[in-house]
Amino acid sequence: MKRMNAILMKDFKDFSRNLYVSTVLILPIGLAALYGRTGVNSIESQFMLINLAFVMIATFIQCCLIAEEKEKNTLRGLMLSPASTAEILGGKSLLTFILTMFVVVVTAYLSDYRPANISVIFTAFFLSTFFYIALGTLLGLFSKSVLEASIIVMPVFAIFSLGSFLPMIIDQYPILKIGMYLPNVQLIELATKVEAGAGFVDVLLELFIILAWTIFIFLLTRIIYQKKMVD
Repeated sequence: MKRMNAILMKDFKDFSRNLYVSTVLILPIGLAALYGRTGVNSIESQFMLINLAFVMIATFIQCCLIAEEKEKNTLRGLMLSPASTAEILGGKSLLTFILTMFVVVVTAYLSDYRPANISVIFTAFFLSTFFYIALGTLLGLFSKSVLEASIIVMPVFAIFSLGSFLPMIIDQYPILKIGMYLPNVQLIELATKVEAGAGFVDVLLELFIILAWTIFIFLLTRIIYQKKMVD
């Protein structure tokens, strides 16, 4: 815990100094505040903002934090330190996890999203946060600088934020049915069921798919991280 806390404090100082990255926090909250004034309450629109918050905070910030370590050549020092892989990746994810949960909750509140079952939605948000953080870590390991991280994350923005409208066009483009198993779409499916009165038992499939994606990305990230250690 001491090692993870030390990495957390270091990341917080780096994050607070980097205005380019820290100002990203404002965008999803600002969009949610504007959206809340329109009076439109469709699940797809609300979760476009929520999924956008996940991508912009969990994935983008995490990707930039890892890329900045590589740019400064300090990630190599962490890899060669006594800290284990779990301690390093856990410590590097703590700040992003805290920021993501805060921004997502505020975004949901400002966009007037009031779930019928808070415990189910919170569980889904919790699992989704880990998925997007793992995805950001994976992309960060492939980025050599913060600028490159900003570019490499762009396709993720399109897939996991605008992809929230996928269920609305699936009938016109049947080939897109495979995209219905993406975690952001499963989150919308889960939220739709919750609004219809579903409980934990009724949304186990959606939670399982999100969990499966999370485990897959975590394992892939660990493999790439260990390969970078050897390199």
